[in-house]
Amino acid sequence: MERKFPKNVRQVGNVCDTPKIYVEDYVDTYLAQLRDKASDMPVGALLMGESLSIEGQECVCITGAVQIKEVEENAGEIKILPGILEEAKEECKTYFPEKDIVGWFLIAPGRPMTLSGSMVKIHEQIFTKKNSIFILKHAEEDEEIYFAYKYHELMQMGGYYIFYEKNPEMQNYMINTRRQIGVTPSEVVEDRAAKNFRSAIKEKMEVQEQKNNSKLVYLTSALLVVVVLAIGISTMNNYDKMNSVQSSIETLSKSVQGSGEEERQTEAGADAKAAGDPDSEEAAAQGDSGQEEEASSDIQPPISTIQEELSEEDYYTVQRGDTLDKISLKLYGTTEEAEAICKMNGLTDGNLIFIGQKLLLP
Repeated sequence: MERKFPKNVRQVGNVCDTPKIYVEDYVDTYLAQLRDKASDMPVGALLMGESLSIEGQECVCITGAVQIKEVEENAGEIKILPGILEEAKEECKTYFPEKDIVGWFLIAPGRPMTLSGSMVKIHEQIFTKKNSIFILKHAEEDEEIYFAYKYHELMQMGGYYIFYEKNPEMQNYMINTRRQIGVTPSEVVEDRAAKNFRSAIKEKMEVQEQKNNSKLVYLTSALLVVVVLAIGISTMNNYDKMNSVQSSIETLSKSVQGSGEEERQTEAGADAKAAGDPDSEEAAAQGDSGQEEEASSDIQPPISTIQEELSEEDYYTVQRGDTLDKISLKLYGTTEEAEAICKMNGLTDGNLIFIGQKLLLP
């Protein structure tokens, strides 16, 4: 199947050159996080993805990034030792086995945002393929320059695209990197699409169950009338049997009242759920868990591979009074990760979070 241009994109700068550069949003988030690590020493990363032609246009899609553990600077010269580079390449094979190295990334604090001779030398020694990418990012400002290797030199590009799609490989790398540096948030959350799908199925099943209960009450009432008429006619002249009829009527009436009460409780549970009452939702879920599991087992969508590997250390549950800034400060000691949390969870408005919401952390 021929690859098509990503549909959900955001343009940065003036994209008029070739190749067209597409950077997946998780990768962009991770590269922004590396800026915090470049306080006094350069920080680099290998870029993973593919170079291809889409509808006749040369494109580079960057869908992964792996940090180079150590980048040296000596007398103004940037250096990457061969052993360190090989270690980074092995990590690339581990986390992105089906992707190619399409370039590299560098943050060099204390240096101007210009291409130096040592940067060109590194690129020409390691990344000699046509359209390989070099990204130079400012250590303090939200500023970056993209270069593409063509005509045997690094040429500055006018802009690029950020695109949005599922990227479990990059999520997996980011989560494992966070574990290695000892950041331990809490809670587990399942894939948003799968969760929404299951909620919709559950609501439909509850509506159907309410309809079934209403039918049951109606049939019970009709049966009660028939029984009363039949017994009443056959025992009209028998006083003792009339007493028996009265007892039967009282018993059946209590049964009908019990069914009606059960239906009202079911409706109340559904209303409480619609209003966001977690206790009522839990009670309703316990009441129909057996039937729901049997009915929906064949239609629940699979959770992505990365989420099967998540632990309770990878997520955070929103508490009363939380904001993204407070969550970032609580977990990372700074409010600068609020935007990354927002991107990681696909939030268009960082203020729209609610108590009990589970957030995947960058």
